[in-house]
Amino acid sequence: MKRFCDVVFSTIALIVLLPLCIKIVIVILIESRGGFIYTQKRVGKDNKDFNLYKFRTMKVGSDKKGLLTVGMNDLRITRFGHFLRKYKLDELPQLMNVIKGDMSIVGPRPEVRKYVDLYDENQRKIVNLKPGLTDYASLEYIHENELLAHMEDPEKVYIEEIMPHKIALSLSYAEKQSFKEDLKIIFRTLKKIVPLQQF
Repeated sequence: MKRFCDVVFSTIALIVLLPLCIKIVIVILIESRGGFIYTQKRVGKDNKDFNLYKFRTMKVGSDKKGLLTVGMNDLRITRFGHFLRKYKLDELPQLMNVIKGDMSIVGPRPEVRKYVDLYDENQRKIVNLKPGLTDYASLEYIHENELLAHMEDPEKVYIEEIMPHKIALSLSYAEKQSFKEDLKIIFRTLKKIVPLQQF
């Protein structure tokens, strides 16, 4: 049932948002050199890697300078990239990940292998779940980049404080997941994002 809803809702969303996506692609290609899609390896269900899609918001090769983005003043982010990140529009291509079956609409946000390798035995339970576009942890840390921008050692804070809390929230979701719970998370997520009509 969840898989059916994921495919139907994601397909409808892609069709409705297609004009917006075309605008985004055009601006990205005009503003900076490189493609419009950024692909990154993330860890999915059963600890298997998959390619996660995003609209490119950084200059080409920026991920070689660090996996974490720190605040909206990160010089690697393009001007239009700031806008896309602010309204979470860079995440729209992940609807294709949902249709492919790599992700669900609701589920733990997929992490990069570097950080998954640091999980303890209990935290590794998280990779038994299919990752998603949003969940409790996504709502709690929707402004994570701005939070890390004020830290002297952002990666240390992420690994020792933020990451364990995010995993705990995601495991909590796993224990009580249901269609009703998913709808509640989806509506809470939409309420936190500024209406797309402002684009």
